Amino acid sequence: MCTLIVRTGRPLTLMGVRDEFADRPWEGPGEHWPEYPGVIGGRDLKAGGTWLAVNPAARRAAALLNGHGVAAQETTKISRGDLALRAAYAGEAPDSDLTRYDPFHLVIADLARVRLFSWDGLRLVASELPDGTSMVVNSGLDPASERVVAYLPRFETEAWQELIKAEPSSDPGALIIRHELPDGRVFASLSVMEVALTREGVTYEFTDLTADRDG
Repeated sequence: MCTLIVRTGRPLTLMGVRDEFADRPWEGPGEHWPEYPGVIGGRDLKAGGTWLAVNPAARRAAALLNGHGVAAQETTKISRGDLALRAAYAGEAPDSDLTRYDPFHLVIADLARVRLFSWDGLRLVASELPDGTSMVVNSGLDPASERVVAYLPRFETEAWQELIKAEPSSDPGALIIRHELPDGRVFASLSVMEVALTREGVTYEFTDLTADRDG
C-alpha cells in the first residue's frame, strides 16, 4: 500500500490505496487466515499477508505501507504482510526481530487511539496520529510529499469516494497511479479499502480498481 488516509472522530475512518505490480497475484477481502480468526483483509497470494486488516470484533484496523531505509538481508528477510495481521488481531506494536523486515510504516487504529510505527531498518519510531485528517505515504507523515500537498486538503473537505475516481497517472502527486516500466511491467493502484470504526460496528468497503480499468 502506498497511501493511507485517516480521519479521527466518530466514525474513525481509514482509506488505503494499494499500489503494487499489476502481475502480482492477490484476492479480495475475506477471513483468509485461520491463525487470526475474525480478521478480514485482502490477501497477497505471493507472500500470504495483507496490506490492510480489520478485526471487527475488536473495532480495530491495521494498515501497512512500505517505507524507506536500510533493506533486510535477503537470506533472512520475511514478508512485511504479517505485521498488519498480527496488529489487527492483537492490537500490539511489532515486537519481533524487525531486522528481518524491510522498512515499513504500520498504523494501528482503534476507538481509543491511532498509532504509527515507522521502521527504517535501524530503529523503530512510534507516534500517535493527531486529531483530524492525516495522510501516511511511503515517506511516513510527510507534509512535503507531493501527494500529501495535492490531496490532504481535499480529503479534509471533499467526499473521499469521489477522490478515488481520478484517472490513473504517473504524476508524482497523483493518488491513483499507473506506471508502465521499460521492461513491460505495470505498477499501479490496484484497489482501495475504506474502513469505518464505531462502537456500534464496523463497515468495510472494497473497490477493485482493476475490474473497471482492465475489463
